[in-house]
Amino acid sequence: MIRVVIADDHPVVRAGLRALLDTAADITVVGEAAVPAQAVALAAELAPELVLMDLQFGQAQTGADATRAIRALDAPPYVLVLTNYDTDGDILGAVEAGASGYLLKDAPPDELLAAVRAAAAGESALAPVIASRLMERVRSPRVSLSARELEVLRLVASGASNGDVAAALHITDATVKTHLVHVFSKLGVSSRTAAVSAARSLGLLR
Repeated sequence: MIRVVIADDHPVVRAGLRALLDTAADITVVGEAAVPAQAVALAAELAPELVLMDLQFGQAQTGADATRAIRALDAPPYVLVLTNYDTDGDILGAVEAGASGYLLKDAPPDELLAAVRAAAAGESALAPVIASRLMERVRSPRVSLSARELEVLRLVASGASNGDVAAALHITDATVKTHLVHVFSKLGVSSRTAAVSAARSLGLLR
């Protein structure tokens, strides 16, 4: 039996996913989380085989953050990302955080069930469109920002100051400046506004 924890901040989405998963004889939902910290706690407490993880929760901590924390547990469950977002930055951040798979919420039910079974068995479970995006990225490397650089730039894009970014990511102001210098260099720009604009045009930011 594949024991699953659903992590999503929308009750209707959680209910829909539970109803779908409950139709499978070999899958059972053992817990639901509305925020990333709760997802990590349930993963540690219930020891499921899989956590079905959204990426955005309307707060500072993201699904990628929770995925990283879950995969750092002593006996970590696998994580399958199920989200509406498919930018290169989102995909790369989730995969780097340790997600075994990445599906979009408009995936057909049978595709979702197959992905749950594959991810729970330790196999890669990427939606075809996501897999092709990653392959394209490998074949023709473009500007590549690290997961941390993307986190910094995402916060900058939301209007956060260097101090705000430092506080949100628990790093120093100097470290934020260093990350931004690297970002500016990689994107060939000289300002925060230009960096955000360039990252959006490249599909690195929503």
